[in-house]
Amino acid sequence: MSFRVVRSSKFRHVYGQALKREQCYDNIRVSKSSWDSTFCAVNPKFLAIIVDSAGGGAFIVLPLNKSKTSQVGRIAADHPLVGGHKGPVLDIAWCPHNDNVIASGSEDCVVKVWHIPDHGLVKTLTEPIVDLIYHQRRVGLVLWHPTALNVLLTAGSDNQVVIWNVGTGEALVEIDCHPDIVYSACFNWDGSKLLTTCKDKQIRIINPRTGEIESEAVCHEGSKATRAIFLRHGLVFTTGFSKMSERQYSLRTPDCLDKPIVMVELDTSNGVMFPLYDPDTNLVYLCGKGDSVIRYFEITAEPPFVHYINTFQTPDPQRGIGMMPKRGCDVTSCEISRFYRLNNSGLCQAITMTVPRKSELFQEDLYPDTIGDTSALSAEEWIEGKDEDPVLISLKDGYKPPESKASISVSKRSNILNKMPPKSGGGKSSSQAESIPSQTLQEFADEIRKLKAMIVKHENRIRALEAEAALNKVTKEDDEGSGGDGLNATPALASDEV
Repeated sequence: MSFRVVRSSKFRHVYGQALKREQCYDNIRVSKSSWDSTFCAVNPKFLAIIVDSAGGGAFIVLPLNKSKTSQVGRIAADHPLVGGHKGPVLDIAWCPHNDNVIASGSEDCVVKVWHIPDHGLVKTLTEPIVDLIYHQRRVGLVLWHPTALNVLLTAGSDNQVVIWNVGTGEALVEIDCHPDIVYSACFNWDGSKLLTTCKDKQIRIINPRTGEIESEAVCHEGSKATRAIFLRHGLVFTTGFSKMSERQYSLRTPDCLDKPIVMVELDTSNGVMFPLYDPDTNLVYLCGKGDSVIRYFEITAEPPFVHYINTFQTPDPQRGIGMMPKRGCDVTSCEISRFYRLNNSGLCQAITMTVPRKSELFQEDLYPDTIGDTSALSAEEWIEGKDEDPVLISLKDGYKPPESKASISVSKRSNILNKMPPKSGGGKSSSQAESIPSQTLQEFADEIRKLKAMIVKHENRIRALEAEAALNKVTKEDDEGSGGDGLNATPALASDEV
């Protein structure tokens, strides 16, 4: 008689739940671009989504705080955007060390870095902090360094990878070892190595300071897009396609990239799979473009190394997805992950992943110290060769955002990353504007919107009254004209009768 041994894991019963429609965001014109991007980026303060925009590229930024500025529900069609690009936006990424700073790459070949005020946008933002100009073709990938402040990686369709110091607006490293388009890039835990996948089917581990290739191998044999990420302890997880266009995932060691530890075929769907990784729990979530499911796996040291846990099923296919950093999760409800999922109808649905526990106390085994929003290095220290692990924080008392971030000067402009530049002509600077309570600003915005609606209503009423008056005038003139002809006709009839 044989007994089945059940694997011991605290994540065997991860439970996914979608929030109700009224708790989600609706009426969002999600980008229809065919570029393989998640179209969504999220942090504890804001949700950013790439949207369709006439006359250029734009993305929408929605506050996530619990105050009145949080606009859950149907988003107004005239909601302010971040819209300074001349071509469609292809990728966006929030800075891990400053929740108000976001970078965007576009088909106009320019990378822009923006500052979003704490209360969100009250009008469309067109002035970035800094423009990063190098690429000759569209920029489809932006990625922040995990530990060094203001270090940003960009990759374009010109096959170039550039690492920037955003604080000075200069390119630190130019990597040109890729013969074709770079599909994905990922730094390791301390940011000392860079992992890339390319259209030539190769996966490469690169020294990001020198651009030197340390190892490379065939990633997946299929010709469709591949993705690869570094796991916390150095292993490499990839997704891609086989020669027969079957979707696969694999697990590899950096020393033997060409010999996967695990290679598993999932299905025959043609959507690119995005691996989203939680380093605290060693869980990998696979979210395919066009899929209606989210599969999740646990990575462990014992065979088969990649353990399937469960599948979260949704009723409609997803267009994009964003994953909340752990410091934005609700520890009181044992939430270990939260996703913001976009579909084709314009709904952005929040999905929570929880581990059911009876106790209401803080669960230390579910929440080890996690990555905080403090940088471990400056850009100058990193480029000089120094490496540091990310600065970790405890979630025991909940995440509390810092009151202010360090000022970082941008040499190309006279502003700093955590403040907007003052307007010319003696107008109020953004630092003065930010001193106004966010509730007051939101009330002003609502009042302006109501006044606009009232003006439009009155204009339509005036037009209707003018049209009615003109019609009455014409009718009256016609009546008078017909009445005169009748009087003249009467004697004629009478004379005929005589």
